[in-house]
Amino acid sequence: MVPFSFAGHTLLALPEAALFWPERRALLLADLHLEKASWFAARGQMLPPYDSLATLGQVEALVARTGAEELWCLGDSFHDPEGCARLPAAARERLTALTARLRWTWITGNHDAVYVDHCGGAVCDEAEVDGLLLRHIADPSERRPELSGHFHPKLRVTVRGRQVARRCFVASRSKLILAAFGALTGGLDAHDPEIARALGEPGQALVPVADRLLRFPLAA
Repeated sequence: MVPFSFAGHTLLALPEAALFWPERRALLLADLHLEKASWFAARGQMLPPYDSLATLGQVEALVARTGAEELWCLGDSFHDPEGCARLPAAARERLTALTARLRWTWITGNHDAVYVDHCGGAVCDEAEVDGLLLRHIADPSERRPELSGHFHPKLRVTVRGRQVARRCFVASRSKLILAAFGALTGGLDAHDPEIARALGEPGQALVPVADRLLRFPLAA
């Protein structure tokens, strides 16, 4: 976990594409996209049906490792509004155990704007927590410090003639966009104009590696 400062708060960046907020003992995750594989399977594209179990296993490991007491999911936690209803029994049991144990909040996203069943926890469109605004999609006109997801940012760099892609956080003075946490999620290049528009100002791609936070400048 690599500490860094954002809007006067100390946050810890985790290589697993999560943030830990030690002052609140809170984990922040974005874009779990649970039950994405079953959504595609219902439309004839068969994918291995283990994405939810893999993602929840990562959540359980991070909760144990950090001692988190609350957890915020910043939208698109399910791939569609009926995703929780399709969870296999083992995955549902593990998720409801987590939501019962932690102060768990689902922030709605564009994929899961209306929950049919949210498997425990509280649901809201956005929240302001200790001066930080938590929502799914960054608002370029927002001046308050803001944490969001949605774009699944990845940094692509060339190392010794090979292109390497890593999930990353994207940050400006007032915005912090989290990488996608889910096991079955793609990524948008951190240099993409859509991310630049969401930031509204020059930013950086942040990549936690071991005990360092690598920073790569992004053009506005």
